[in-house]
Amino acid sequence: MISDMGDCRALERAREASIETAVVPYGGDRAEFTKAICDAAEGAGVAALVLAGFMRILGPEAIARFPHRILNVHPSLLPAFPGVDAVGQALRAGVQVTGVTVHFVDERVDHGPIIAQRAVSVHPGDDEASLHARIQVREHEVYPRVVGALVEGRLLVDNGKVIWT
Repeated sequence: MISDMGDCRALERAREASIETAVVPYGGDRAEFTKAICDAAEGAGVAALVLAGFMRILGPEAIARFPHRILNVHPSLLPAFPGVDAVGQALRAGVQVTGVTVHFVDERVDHGPIIAQRAVSVHPGDDEASLHARIQVREHEVYPRVVGALVEGRLLVDNGKVIWT
């Protein structure tokens, strides 16, 4: 488990589960940070990167070193509402449905071959906290399934589309 923040709950949980951890602080240079993350991952024998709550943009070196092996989860039905504040964007747009997308990371932000999506209804009176909580329920359902499929080698990318085998 690699984090750019030394005090995150995920590191604590990983340590409690006897999972090797590393902290790679962001020093302001994306290329150096990306190299350090990739080096730490490969040094630990990691074959893929699974991003969760990771609010940094990795540089092109990560995509080159882990092609179709970097997963990201995003709180919208991409390509709608990429970037930060996706839940707020959905509420401001007045959509009736939003959701969660799991995708392979490519060179663009919140872009790349879509692996799985789950819809979440927007209820009258929703605020960012209530809607985001329902989106997270779907994230916690779908993300482990996608990670399992990646680990088992059941995700193939063909002409920009993901095929589950």
